[in-house]
Amino acid sequence: MSLTPAPRLLQVLLAWLLLGAAASAWRPLVGPWAGAGGAVLLFVLVDLILLRRSPWPTVKRVLPGALSLGEWQEVVLELSSASPRSQALEAFDHAPDPFTVEGLPRALVLPAGGRARLPYRVQPQERGNFRFGGCALRLTGPLGLLQRSKVVGEPQDLRVYPNFRQVARYALLALDHRAGAFGVHLQRRRGEGLEFFQLREYRDGDSLRQVDWKAVSRRGRLISREYREEKDQQVILMLDCGRRMHTRDGALTFFDRVLDSALLLAYVALRQGDAVGFMTWSGQDRWIPPRKGRGAMTTLLNGLYDLQTTPAPSDFAEAAHRLATRQKRRALVVLLTNLRDDDAGDLPVALAPLRRRHVVLLASLREPALDEALARPIAGLDDALHFAAVQQYLGQRERAHALVRRGGIRALDVEPAELPVSLVNRYLDIKRSGLL
Repeated sequence: MSLTPAPRLLQVLLAWLLLGAAASAWRPLVGPWAGAGGAVLLFVLVDLILLRRSPWPTVKRVLPGALSLGEWQEVVLELSSASPRSQALEAFDHAPDPFTVEGLPRALVLPAGGRARLPYRVQPQERGNFRFGGCALRLTGPLGLLQRSKVVGEPQDLRVYPNFRQVARYALLALDHRAGAFGVHLQRRRGEGLEFFQLREYRDGDSLRQVDWKAVSRRGRLISREYREEKDQQVILMLDCGRRMHTRDGALTFFDRVLDSALLLAYVALRQGDAVGFMTWSGQDRWIPPRKGRGAMTTLLNGLYDLQTTPAPSDFAEAAHRLATRQKRRALVVLLTNLRDDDAGDLPVALAPLRRRHVVLLASLREPALDEALARPIAGLDDALHFAAVQQYLGQRERAHALVRRGGIRALDVEPAELPVSLVNRYLDIKRSGLL
């Protein structure tokens, strides 16, 4: 707790000093100057006594249950006064360092025995566990000459989760049967699925393989079997936590983009009746076995929200070996990484243990700056050399993806903004194809 002069006292002291300067030039002002000094001292003592007797307001911070990375959300300070007179004060909340804060500090007059709500906004810039410190209050004395400062209230912990706005948006669209507006193409395939659904009348376009001849003999008309995608399959999402995922796409890293997309895919897969698991590699070793059901999404979020990138290199062979020992049942294995041109030669061999048992999809992020560099006009030799270097790098990258595909691994190479929908649509295509 500290005691400082208020702006009003500084103004009064400045006026008193000016009066003293005038008194030094004109002696009749010395008496009034001394009297003014005594009055200022008296008022300061009175304000000090009243300020020390004034009880501190209590502060309660109302936080959301959790925050989402990069999203603005409201925090509210609730102040309650036990003072018999009104109190002028300023409030400043100690939000965690990686948060952007709007609306603080706030000045207000708290009525005698009254309450006040001070809302402000925060925007987390990192995921993980964070702590709000106490709330700093600066209380001004009744005469406005002195101020006391104190940190009140209890520290509070909260979690910052990945940005699941995409998941929430998809959920609303799916519930409204408008998932196509998101770019995701949900459709029931008729006649070519894996799990029997029902018998129905034959329709034009049905293949002969769909015809149920036993039902035809019983009913005397053509009857077709209808299938739907098989449920209770398994999806394993493997997240690269190595240094290559620290590349930034705007305010977020590639890893943040990948994590958001993986959570969207997990949500869609769970809605399709499949079980979803996660494994991290390259400096992080976190394993969440495949699970399904209503609480699976919450389990996944709580198990992944605090993941961060590491300086470790991306070791595909070690990651494949580790998953092979953990996941025995056939699954769709999705590796989320940033493929480089020098990965191509070793990658098919490194992932061979997975490819023999599982369906493997490699989803790689492409830096938007590469396409932006190709779109810029060439104004000189330096621009031409830069353009040629980018073309060469993209050519090597494309050859790397071609080698991966020839090794029996399905691959996606998209910019971060395209990854969520591309990943979900590829999952649905694989599921409808019957490969699992």
